[in-house]
Amino acid sequence: MTQDLAACGALIDALPDPALLVGADRRILLANPAARDLFAAPMVGASALSYIRQPEPAAALEKGLAMLADPSAPQDPVEARMIQTAPTRETILRVHVAALSPESQLPAILVTLRDISHVEEAEQQRRDFVANVSHEMRSPLTVLAGFIETLKGPARNDPAATLNFLDIMDREAQRMSRLVSDLLSLSRVESEERVRPRATVSMSDVLRATLAALRPQFEDAGIVVDFRDLPDAPMIAGDRDQLVQVFHNLVENALKYGGSGGKVALSLEKLEQMPGFTGPVLRVCVRDFGDGIDAIHLPRLTERFYRVDGHRSRNMGGTGLGLAIVKHIINRHRGRLSIRSTRGEGSTFAVVLPIS
Repeated sequence: MTQDLAACGALIDALPDPALLVGADRRILLANPAARDLFAAPMVGASALSYIRQPEPAAALEKGLAMLADPSAPQDPVEARMIQTAPTRETILRVHVAALSPESQLPAILVTLRDISHVEEAEQQRRDFVANVSHEMRSPLTVLAGFIETLKGPARNDPAATLNFLDIMDREAQRMSRLVSDLLSLSRVESEERVRPRATVSMSDVLRATLAALRPQFEDAGIVVDFRDLPDAPMIAGDRDQLVQVFHNLVENALKYGGSGGKVALSLEKLEQMPGFTGPVLRVCVRDFGDGIDAIHLPRLTERFYRVDGHRSRNMGGTGLGLAIVKHIINRHRGRLSIRSTRGEGSTFAVVLPIS
């Protein structure tokens, strides 16, 4: 038995996932380094139930032990879900319990614990995404259906009401079109996120093109743009269209949500060093002087469909996806987005990109 235990020890030590070998008396015979790290304890000799206490995984452990007591019973592995709580985060584990085969001459069960937190988080994000898209599409569709019914009925012969309703329907249709366009854009940038751009671009040209496209909006709103360019800025590896999309979004947001300050500042500068980067970088700052954003909202601004003021955002044509798209594009360029804001003083969105 000692030889079998030593052989099993060598095997489970090589497993990447936490693994325990539990005897028929519920005592832990072996624990690999990953298991000792997970539970921060030596474990060997202790009862397995002192570490696996939750009802579902404990029941799986008991079923595994029952296989040892009755070798003629079905020996199918048992799985359960377990939550490991730490001060900073919660880890979700899949507990897999299987009895060793009788040929091993070692009456024990193997318990492995796999971290599936990322899988469950991805599934939750998918559910939230579907729910949000359904909600965002349902509102304009409900409006369109209601006005169509009204135009076919009570407002059939009312030209003034017809024109008013058609204007509203046009806005709602455009809102759905923007939503679909942003969803397609988000899907595209997510699929390309791991592929680093090969072309080189001038950030000065990107910013000038962005301001040229948005000039009519600034003039209509009476907002002054202070652009501090860096004409001799070095080239960077990047996708020009995507970078224009990033700064079009950030500058347009500054106009829409920070325009009350009457000014938007845009600056481009080169920094020789920046924490987290191995070489020189370019930093682009988009600053508005509006109402600012409460600090509680800042960590969530790049989440899909997250809005500080949902009603205002929708009225201004926002889909809640713009900053999520920005985040993925910047990730593709191996850059970083930081957001600072002070209530009553405005907000600054800074994009840092490595120089090629």
